[in-house]
Amino acid sequence: MRHRRIGELMTREVVSVRGDAPFKEIVRSLSRHRVTAVPVVDGANRVIGVVSEGDLLRKSADRAADPGEVPAVPGLGAWEREKAEGTRAEELMSAPPLCARSEWTAVEAARLMEVQGVKRLVVVDDEDRLVGIVSRRDLLGVFLRADADIRREITEDVLAGTLGLDPAGLVVEVRDGRVELGGSVPDKAVIPAIERMCVTVDGVVSVSRTRLTYDEDDDSPGGGRS
Repeated sequence: MRHRRIGELMTREVVSVRGDAPFKEIVRSLSRHRVTAVPVVDGANRVIGVVSEGDLLRKSADRAADPGEVPAVPGLGAWEREKAEGTRAEELMSAPPLCARSEWTAVEAARLMEVQGVKRLVVVDDEDRLVGIVSRRDLLGVFLRADADIRREITEDVLAGTLGLDPAGLVVEVRDGRVELGGSVPDKAVIPAIERMCVTVDGVVSVSRTRLTYDEDDDSPGGGRS
């Protein structure tokens, strides 16, 4: 099986700012390009951080209110107040940045996003230079694969290539990413393995094996159905 790589899904034309970019220049970049965050790079295009709308809004949240107005947001930590007082990208950014490599799979990137609770990852090369950015929306692109491509991968790579089964005895139907398996396999024990591997194929939404039967089972001498 071949999982889609981040290099195939990421956005390559990335808006970035230098570490010495002033506050208003960052705001203009976010507004002009309709993005919610930008990587911060040094003179060699190495990523040193990420500055987001949330980082910039700390400045507004920490300002003392005029008499009669709603008070400034209380409870900001010292590091948050220090960032709120910043005026340049290198003072406002979140660092170190969460980065991915272009050779990572979509699954690896999705897991890191989920664990860290972020919506995007900066993609860098071996020298930490900016090469792209991948978002949750980019990763969802794997679910746009054609049903025929998914079926071909399951039939040729999973069933025949990895599991060594004869695809002629099996039926694989794919509709809108939903996989239905039918036919017969030599042993009941192989059925869960088929299901697990089909689920990991890029673009698969669900797998049903209710029509899949087996010829013989060590626990059931007469054979049976799944």
